[in-house]
Amino acid sequence: MARLVMKFGGTSVGSVDRMKNVAAKVKREVEAGNQVAVVVSAMSGETNRLVDLCKQVDAVHDQREYDTVVAAGEQVTTGLVSMALQSAGVKARSWQGWQVPIRTNDMHGRARIAEIDGAAMLRDMAAGVVPVVAGFQGVGPGDRIATLGRGGSDTSAVALAAALQADRCDIYTDVDGVYTADPRIVKKARKLDKITYEEMLELASLGAKVLQTRSVEMAMNHRVRTQVLSSFADVAGTLVVDEEEIVEKQIVSGVTYSADEAKVTLIGVADRPGIAAGIFGPLSDAGINVDMIVQNISEDGKKTDMTFTMGRSDLDRAVGILEKQNLDWAKLVPDRNVVKVSVVGVGMRSHAGVAHIMFKALAEKNINIQAITTSEIKVSVLISADYTELAVRALHTAFGLDAE
Repeated sequence: MARLVMKFGGTSVGSVDRMKNVAAKVKREVEAGNQVAVVVSAMSGETNRLVDLCKQVDAVHDQREYDTVVAAGEQVTTGLVSMALQSAGVKARSWQGWQVPIRTNDMHGRARIAEIDGAAMLRDMAAGVVPVVAGFQGVGPGDRIATLGRGGSDTSAVALAAALQADRCDIYTDVDGVYTADPRIVKKARKLDKITYEEMLELASLGAKVLQTRSVEMAMNHRVRTQVLSSFADVAGTLVVDEEEIVEKQIVSGVTYSADEAKVTLIGVADRPGIAAGIFGPLSDAGINVDMIVQNISEDGKKTDMTFTMGRSDLDRAVGILEKQNLDWAKLVPDRNVVKVSVVGVGMRSHAGVAHIMFKALAEKNINIQAITTSEIKVSVLISADYTELAVRALHTAFGLDAE
């Protein structure tokens, strides 16, 4: 007998018929002798509707009341899925975040999980009852409802799996696994049987939309074996596991891109101590995360150019902050037409020349590189957004990832 957490996203519970499909999948696991806990998101589109209502009432609203409103979507789903399970002959009951309880900090709208007490839930599971838990929500200080941020149901599921000491956390979504690239762009992309926590974390943080970054981080920290698979097709998914479970490691396991990028170039910046702190300090204070940073070498020791990137939604705010600073530069040039393309793989640790292969493949397609960052298992480049698909396909082929 295994203990499983099964998480179903918004598209998986987007209608009553789809909820009945969820019930059938859960029933199959229960009949196989497994103990199962289910985590659900709000029905597709419901959270957006609730967020929009909050904005209509007050654009600058109380985050605690905002959480009360947007958490309602998951509450509806827990009740409906529990009914669907009961109708299918499976004992089930709904659980809200405060009932478990899933304790969080007080950062409403983007709360982080502090503790989960799964004792009561384990007693129900031992008695053959399937708990259907509201993802995305918990209870903060003062017993106020708190939400974990968009995509937080993935984090809820992995955290619950860790608290229940589950054998596996299955994330059911509208894709059937993790691919070597976005299959909508690369027709020869391959589905991976397994991928390491580290690789999945990099892919998630660099633009892959399969799993929420925080959920992968939690899975890695608590060693929760996590599987990504389809709600709509009975096919094998992709397991996210320890590196030791993967015998033959590819140099590069995946190519991904992030279109949510913007670039700022400061021309003629005074080349003196403290100027970088004067630029990036105010951005940090405003909660703007700066990613790639490139500074040219000053030829005369007086002036240089500096380029850096951030999330596209932060660009206007960043420009406004920088223009208020009394700093010495000649010109500020913002650019939204950029994209970050990355290659990721634990095999890079033991193979040289990855950057060379990447740069050569882009050069052969006449794609200019504007900035570069690297880590132990990834290389990222900033390029013009006009070349996104061409770059992803070229790199996928260059690293031998194309399916036969």
